[in-house]
Amino acid sequence: MANMETKITKSARDELAHAIRERYRGATGTERKRMLSEFIAVSGYHPKYAIEVLNREEAKPQLPQKRNRRRLYEEAARQALIVMWEASDRVCGKRLKPLLRILLPSLERHGHLRLEATIRTQVLAMSAATIDRLLREPKSVTGKRPRRIGPEMRRRVPVRTFGDWGDPAPGSMEMDLVAHCGDVNRGSYVHSLVLTDIASAWTECTPLVVREKTLLVEALERVRVSLPFTLRALDVDNGSEFINETMIEYCLSHGIELTRSRPYRKNDQAWIEQKNGAVVRRMIGYRRFEGIAAAQRLARLYAASRFFVNFFQPSFKLMEKSRTGAQVTKRYHAPQTPCERLLSHQTIKEPMKTRLREVAEALDPLQLLEEIRTMQSHLVVMADGGQPYEASAGEVNLATFLAGLSSAWRAGEIRPTHLQETSPPRYLRRIQIVPPPPLGSAAGEPPVASVLVVPSEPAKSAEQASRCSTVDNAEVAPPVAAVPRRINRPLAFKMIWPDICRRLEARPNINGSELFDQLCAEYPGRYSPGQSNALLRVVKIWRTAAVARGIVIGPLSYRKANHPRNYRTRCDPFEMHWPEICQLLDSDPDQTGLELFAELQLRYPGQYQAGQLRTLQRRLQIWRKQAARRLVFGVQDQSFAFPSTALTPATVIPEVGEGRG
Repeated sequence: MANMETKITKSARDELAHAIRERYRGATGTERKRMLSEFIAVSGYHPKYAIEVLNREEAKPQLPQKRNRRRLYEEAARQALIVMWEASDRVCGKRLKPLLRILLPSLERHGHLRLEATIRTQVLAMSAATIDRLLREPKSVTGKRPRRIGPEMRRRVPVRTFGDWGDPAPGSMEMDLVAHCGDVNRGSYVHSLVLTDIASAWTECTPLVVREKTLLVEALERVRVSLPFTLRALDVDNGSEFINETMIEYCLSHGIELTRSRPYRKNDQAWIEQKNGAVVRRMIGYRRFEGIAAAQRLARLYAASRFFVNFFQPSFKLMEKSRTGAQVTKRYHAPQTPCERLLSHQTIKEPMKTRLREVAEALDPLQLLEEIRTMQSHLVVMADGGQPYEASAGEVNLATFLAGLSSAWRAGEIRPTHLQETSPPRYLRRIQIVPPPPLGSAAGEPPVASVLVVPSEPAKSAEQASRCSTVDNAEVAPPVAAVPRRINRPLAFKMIWPDICRRLEARPNINGSELFDQLCAEYPGRYSPGQSNALLRVVKIWRTAAVARGIVIGPLSYRKANHPRNYRTRCDPFEMHWPEICQLLDSDPDQTGLELFAELQLRYPGQYQAGQLRTLQRRLQIWRKQAARRLVFGVQDQSFAFPSTALTPATVIPEVGEGRG
């Protein structure tokens, strides 16, 4: 027993005994007496009890026993939760919790779900942490996912930072463009115009075929008249597509306050930057989309996502933020959909709130999600160069789509726009589709197969060996293997390399441009003017190897113009067949100028030369700009009705009794 006068605690005495127990057992008689006296003096134990403590065996620590709790939620409730998680486009548990009371009645109202009373009660009673725990397995399979303007024009638009908004009423929006250029920011491609409201997070998206200020203002006008509130303020970045006379005059005429962010400060537009990733990139991905047909598919996708995001996608809104040293603490309001925020705001008039409730009652979230998935698959097919299949209204089966939601998580990523692209590049597909014509000379030379002789092959035919130069019966490897990697599209000349070797052997000093013109005439539609430099570099390497073999090249020959270039005049070479060209473009508006030029060369042999391709491409630029205005902004897509049979890219929700300026 311990002495009452000691000040040491029970845990300290146990630690002291544990520390000296082994030394005490192995010590001699004199050393053991000394250690025992010190232990008694420190612990206050009686000598007999102290000897017992130092000699006893230490008890092994017992592991805490696991409690077998009864499961509160049945497997049926988990399966129903997975279906609604998929129907909400896989939002997190904190956002799904307030959405369940909106999504579940909507699915039951449209006949998609029939839950028992006990299961329904369990689903609605789940907390956000429970939802995340029950969805842990499905989520683990999905994984995680990678201009200058004039100073005088810029001074006319004031600067607004992220801290200058305060707490604005609905109608103050940020605007930005999202480029769908893929991995190469070159050429013409589709852009997405995105606007988001600061107060309610209401988000609008619309596609632009080209990045042009007039088309942007026309698209903004279509979005403005379809908003459920009056557009009062607009904040943009410093791009020339936003800071220009056309945009400034439009905002002044409609009473819209136009401001801009600071250059190279993306956090000044934190709201729109967040929506660019959470809405546009989450649905569209990072593929390249170009042409009017792709813009029309994007318009249909945004028509469905407009209602899906604003009526069935809750989002967080920051309530307060405090800083203590380096620690930042943020507190958020309860997650709400943009429609709920508008219904609870005092500035929205009652007729508009009634209209929003009617629209929310008529919307089917499963039909919207099915339309989004269909348009995503169409965009993937078009990005890979194919033609999507248009299903009729009778082929759309929501019951089949609903049945697949419970097990869709097993396949991982199900958004077609986020799947990895596996098809070859477009220029390689064009080479594979267009077969090379048989080769033959005027002297009766037999046709030569379009096969590249690879240096690593040990055996070659006699015909292939005759195409390549030899010195002392030693075969020389073709120069393609020595071409550096910087050559653009080296595989373009792979199939006809024996023919190129034959031409160079016949005329070693032939000009590279003349050789390229001969290849373009013999293989119409296969090569573009941008590939001439690649051929010149290959020919240069061949000549270097030929000189090493002892071949005399001689002075190079250059082409000379038949008449001076300073007064050369010529008529439009496509004027005669322009109506026929317009018919071809109307049937397939996304075909490139090179493909159209190849079609003309096949229809009219010998009439069009390779140097006229650039003229046709300039004509197509003018035609596409006119077609963009006519097809995208002039014709409405009525293939998907609103709210149950048709959805248009800009379905107007008029605000009763409120002016538009």
